[in-house]
Amino acid sequence: MNVHDSERLSGLLEEAGFVRAPEGTGVGEADIVVFNTCAVRENADNRLYGNLGRLAPIKARRPGMQIAVGGCLAQKDRDTIVKKAPWVDVVFGTHNIGSLPVLLERARVQEEAQVEIAESLEAFPSTLPTRRESAYAAWVSISVGCNNTCTFCIVPALRGKEKDRRPGDILAEVETLVAEGVTEITLLGQNVNAYGSDIGDREAFSKLLRACGKVEGLERVRFTSPHPRDFTDDVISAMAETENVMPQLHMPLQSGSDTVLKAMRRSYRQERYLGIIEKVRAAMPDAAISTDIIVGFPGETEEDFEQTLHVVREARFAQAFTFQYSKRPGTPAAEMERQVPKAVVQERYERLVALQEEISWEENKKQVGRTLEVLVAEGEGRKDDATRRLSGRAADNRLVHFARPEEPVRPGDVVTVDITYAAPHHLLAEGPARGVRRTRAGDAWERRNAAGEKKPAGVMLGLPTVGAPPPLPAAPAAGCGCD
Repeated sequence: MNVHDSERLSGLLEEAGFVRAPEGTGVGEADIVVFNTCAVRENADNRLYGNLGRLAPIKARRPGMQIAVGGCLAQKDRDTIVKKAPWVDVVFGTHNIGSLPVLLERARVQEEAQVEIAESLEAFPSTLPTRRESAYAAWVSISVGCNNTCTFCIVPALRGKEKDRRPGDILAEVETLVAEGVTEITLLGQNVNAYGSDIGDREAFSKLLRACGKVEGLERVRFTSPHPRDFTDDVISAMAETENVMPQLHMPLQSGSDTVLKAMRRSYRQERYLGIIEKVRAAMPDAAISTDIIVGFPGETEEDFEQTLHVVREARFAQAFTFQYSKRPGTPAAEMERQVPKAVVQERYERLVALQEEISWEENKKQVGRTLEVLVAEGEGRKDDATRRLSGRAADNRLVHFARPEEPVRPGDVVTVDITYAAPHHLLAEGPARGVRRTRAGDAWERRNAAGEKKPAGVMLGLPTVGAPPPLPAAPAAGCGCD
């Protein structure tokens, strides 16, 4: 969601006449630097103020340079940012990202910092211009905000109550994206499957999935992140029966202990969670399921932690994004007694990671010998040039590295390959590709590339950056489970 907000901020700035910094431009050479922040974990605070401190002497040498800070941390800290870093020009919150160009101009004219923090949403963000980072895959927000009150999470206080977007507006955006060449979309919401609560339709999300299945040219539909409380049978049926909805599910667990789940104020228990997994696998046997888990929540005992390990063994996640509990001021959990000692949390964390690595590898080995369709990606394989390979995502979102075909292949094209090797976090297809399907998405990438619009080095800095769709090989930086 933060990445998609950054796309909107880029679109706003470009519409206002600004130009993205060319690839290779250092942060200190940019005229405007925008930090889009997260507030879920403490390291985001530290990284922001550390980066602002490093920019202070650079800005002193370049009087015309402007620095803006937005996102959840800006919503939380408000005037604190300007007090700690008086060289910042603009501070804006989660509800008024559309104000950024005006605030930058006002700061330039008045020669003083502009702080604007709206308390409620001014306009649904998707109505703003967007500078999409990919020609073939796109995020589509269906709701903003969150109605839950998880005791470890500060997001609802910063993003506000859930507000749903009209189904017709969502589908119009999807159809527009497909017309531009996009073949994969990811539906976004803090609790994406709670969609409909704001408009009074409990089956709105499953209806939306089925409607996406009717969009001609849309090949892959994903969504993130659902909440177990709202995961109903009609959603499972829609996933299984809608051809372009991918057999992949990222559903946060957080803890396998009913005692801890209650303290977290998570409105489900172990039996409910495993029941959903069982139904999903019955409907889609090949589905890859991933999750988020917090280790060391206040009061967590060894017995509680063993319950988490039990669920991990039973669920057999393709991947689990594991986090050590991070105390966030302003959340009920931060004031709870029986905070778990750091050494205990670390030891449990290492045990959990080791177990999940073993399971991930075992599950990936089951893919060896299978023939998969892989959507060729840009930037997924950091060693592709050295290994003479390309990379992409299978339907279940597993990362696949494959031998470079003889014929030209572009990001957005689809390659059919045979899996020959499995590692815990990726699959490998070493033999020749069975086939290459050139797509409209590949055409769109080629047009953008020819026009010199390849993704540049950013002056839009996410703290932290969150990948999308929810990637299997590497954990996102936020651990709230809302993504």
